[in-house]
Amino acid sequence: MTHAEHIPSGPPASLDQARQLAAALLSERGEASGALIARQLQQTMRVLDADGRHGFQRYLASAFQPDAAALQDAATRYLADGTAAAAAALADAADPPRQEVLRRMNMAPGGTASLIAMRSEIAGRLGSEPELKLLDADLKHLFVSWFNRGFLELRRIDWQSPAAVLEKLIAYEAVHEIKGWDDLRRRLAPDRRCFAFFHPALPGEPLIFVEVALVQGLATAVPPLLVQDADQDSAGLRAAHADTAIFYSISNCQDGLRGVSFGNFLIKQVVEELQTEFPQLKRFSTLSPIPGFRRWLGQQPQPGGNEVAMLRELDREGWWHDAAPCETWRPVLMRLCAQYLTRSPASGNRIDPVARFHLGNGARLERINWLGNTADRAMAESFGIMVNYLYDHDSIERNHEAFARVGEIVRSPQVDALL
Repeated sequence: MTHAEHIPSGPPASLDQARQLAAALLSERGEASGALIARQLQQTMRVLDADGRHGFQRYLASAFQPDAAALQDAATRYLADGTAAAAAALADAADPPRQEVLRRMNMAPGGTASLIAMRSEIAGRLGSEPELKLLDADLKHLFVSWFNRGFLELRRIDWQSPAAVLEKLIAYEAVHEIKGWDDLRRRLAPDRRCFAFFHPALPGEPLIFVEVALVQGLATAVPPLLVQDADQDSAGLRAAHADTAIFYSISNCQDGLRGVSFGNFLIKQVVEELQTEFPQLKRFSTLSPIPGFRRWLGQQPQPGGNEVAMLRELDREGWWHDAAPCETWRPVLMRLCAQYLTRSPASGNRIDPVARFHLGNGARLERINWLGNTADRAMAESFGIMVNYLYDHDSIERNHEAFARVGEIVRSPQVDALL
């Protein structure tokens, strides 16, 4: 009788059973038996309540540690001779058995989605339960391998895509809310493009998607990009005459895959796709939010005189509708925003997350736009200011190296003029 036959069958019922199945999964060497146990564990996890899942996550984090004696012995041998073989043996001894448990859990149908959901669920507890950080780190380590670029499939999403995928676009849009099916149809019109990465283990589930507007000139505000326009023929003509592609929204769809980089590959491949379809395009730029600006400004030493009054006045609802004071505040906020966006990470500064993403991908800080978006979230984050990051094919690698090596923020003369 094999070990798998000792595992109780029938409806899974308890946290204890989940623990037993996980332990059995690690001890099983037969592929068929391992797959059976993985399915039973998956079924058990589905019926656990939130407390049960929490208990199982704590068990995974604490129960499957490297063998301390074997690890110490391998470390001693490596320190003694330092050979490649000793280094490999040390790495093998340091590899936590928990990673192998997670790999075998992935053998069950739906295993990948279950593990992603697990990592998403533990995210909120990492601060109060640091022991879960071990499980989080192992899951991320595996996901980086399982979701590398070679496994990702780029697909264009249009109005003919499956309804289930279109519904997910509405649900996952994280930058500019999609207000129903009419709004979505506009974003998939002939002068718009939407592309997403998919993975074979998550059929029909986008991992990340980008929305693109084909326009003339550098777009500096969001509302014109989102305006409702049902005329498909006019949209087609705009696409044919466009000289600029504006990436105006990039949304990650799977919280459990945070820290696994998709966006840099996505932008570069979408640029290639657009260049092939629209050879007349001359510029590829984002129109991006600045989520950290207002928070950063609030943490700075209080300015004096008129600037104190200005910052207090900016808490007033609808201040941007008053033309005279608005124009008074504009140069001050634009200068402060330029200072915020041009701080070098080499000096220990915490860089705006969107800026870090695009500058790290080799984009140039091209233009800062006053009141580019007056939606509530944008006003709360950045006083409505938005920014263009320009992806210039001839300078992407040089810009990336400058940012990565010395923290240089490559920027346009227009941005320099604000400082």
